[in-house]
Amino acid sequence: MGHKIFISYKYADNQVYKLENTYLYSTTVRNYVDNLEAKFDSSNHIYKGESDGEDLSQFSEKTIWEKLKNRIYDSTLTIIMLSAGMRDGYKADKDQWIPWEISYSLKEISRINSAGNSITSKTNALLALILPDTNNSFSFFTSNKSCCSSGCVTYYRSNLFDIMKNNMFNQKKPSTKDCDDGSTVYYGDSSYMLCVKWNDFINNMDTYIDKSYEIQDKMDEYIIQKEV
Repeated sequence: MGHKIFISYKYADNQVYKLENTYLYSTTVRNYVDNLEAKFDSSNHIYKGESDGEDLSQFSEKTIWEKLKNRIYDSTLTIIMLSAGMRDGYKADKDQWIPWEISYSLKEISRINSAGNSITSKTNALLALILPDTNNSFSFFTSNKSCCSSGCVTYYRSNLFDIMKNNMFNQKKPSTKDCDDGSTVYYGDSSYMLCVKWNDFINNMDTYIDKSYEIQDKMDEYIIQKEV
């Protein structure tokens, strides 16, 4: 079954690894979105974001936002392209596009359809797609740890937007264990926002998309932050 997918990202962020089989002088996050859009087009998923050839720059920010809201409202999954240069640390979250797009996708918005009936959107599933940095590394956001016998993964959330940060490890009753070094390890679906590396996702796309919807079906188990 196909899904309607909106992608939130920072267009010109070039702190990403050069894509294979391209002749691009400089790769940006938009190039990764193009790659993803092509995969959606060859599947039964529907891409609800703007295409690269679609120029919205002539419009005011208010008009752009209205166009984006229409597409987000009609989507059921929000994919965030989590890149090293995604967040501008010198600007407040409320002054950047990505947090607002995430927020709108998580809210239940009511609209009147052409038949005069009120239709309310459902909180979107949420998936953060971790892109490799210029050194082909994901260490700016995640790394493996060996403090526990089973091993675990660490996420560095300090550079995330608050709305992303607070939708991780937000399960109301998580399954946890104390590690030898004093840290806490979370098990199972402890975060509403699923985080997946680009290489893993691109080779097994439907598995992770289905997992995002599986978590969405259990949204009552999470404290979901919807405001910027």
